[in-house]
Amino acid sequence: MKKLRILITDDDPDILDVLDLTLSEIFDVVKANNGGEGLAKAQACNPDIIITDYMMPVMTGPELCKELRKDVLLSHIPIIMLTGKGDIKDMVNGINAGADDYLIKPFEPASLLARINMIVKRTTRNLDANPLTHLPGNASIMDELQARIQSGKPFAVGYCDLDKFKLYNDKYGFEKGDEIIKMTARIIIQAAKEAGGPNVFVGHIGGDDFVFASDDAVADAVSEKIIALFDATAPSFYSDEDRGAGFIIGKDRQGNEVKAGLMSISIGIVSNVNQKVNHVAQVGEIGAELKKFAKAQDKSNYVRDKRGMNR
Repeated sequence: MKKLRILITDDDPDILDVLDLTLSEIFDVVKANNGGEGLAKAQACNPDIIITDYMMPVMTGPELCKELRKDVLLSHIPIIMLTGKGDIKDMVNGINAGADDYLIKPFEPASLLARINMIVKRTTRNLDANPLTHLPGNASIMDELQARIQSGKPFAVGYCDLDKFKLYNDKYGFEKGDEIIKMTARIIIQAAKEAGGPNVFVGHIGGDDFVFASDDAVADAVSEKIIALFDATAPSFYSDEDRGAGFIIGKDRQGNEVKAGLMSISIGIVSNVNQKVNHVAQVGEIGAELKKFAKAQDKSNYVRDKRGMNR
C-alpha cells in the first residue's frame, strides 16, 4: 500500500529530526525549514497531511494555514499545528487560521501518531461522503466490504434500490427527488439501528442506490424493517390525487407513456454463509443480479442469495 505523504514544517532542525524519526517508518516525509518553504513544497508535492510549527520565519504557522486554505487544490489538506507555548490564544489563532488540530511541544510520539491517524480517517470519510446524505461513499463501502470478507465471519450485504424513482423525479422535480433520497437514507439508518444493532454499516453508492453490511443473522430483519418504514412513509411524498389513485402517469426511458404505481424499494442480500465470497467485485455482481430479480416484482421486497427468499 502506498504511504501517505506528510509535510513537516519547522525552523528548529531538532524538531524536524524528531518528527522525521517518529513518522518516516509509516509515512513518506517531506521537510521544510520555514513557512514560505512549506507553502512551496505543499504546492509541489501535494501532501496528504501537513504538520507545521506556530512560530516560524518568512511565514508563521497561521499565515501558512491561511495561504493553504486559499488554494483550491490544497484547501482540503488537514493541518496539525505545533507550538512550544501553552497560551490558549495561540491555539485559537491557529484554529481560526484553518488548522484542524493542535499539539503543544514537547509531545509524546504516540500522541502525535494517534492524532494523525484520527484526522486522516476523518478527512477520508468527509471527502468520500455523499454530498446529499453525508453517508459513506464508494471508497468507504469497498473498504468496509473488504474488511468483512477478510474477517472470515458470517456477513451479509444488502443492496437497496428505489423502484419507479425516475418517474417520480420527472413529475415532481429534483428537489422533491432529493427529499426522497434523504428520507430513504434516514429510513435505512433507523432500520439498521433498530433491527441490526451497532455492527451495521450503511453507505450511499449514489443516486437512489444504497448498501448496508451487517452480521448475516440480522440482515433479514434489517431488510424487513426498511421495507416497512419505506412503505409507510413514501406515500406522503405524493399529492392527494396521486396517492388516492395509487399511480402516476409518466414516460419510461424509451419515451413511452406508462402508468406506474407508487415508489417501492427492492433489496438484494448477498451472504457468505452458503457460498464463498472472495472479493468485493463478486459481492457487487451478485447483489446486482439479486436486486434485478427483486425489482421484477411490483412491490417492496427483498431477495436473499439465489434461494428465492423474498417478502
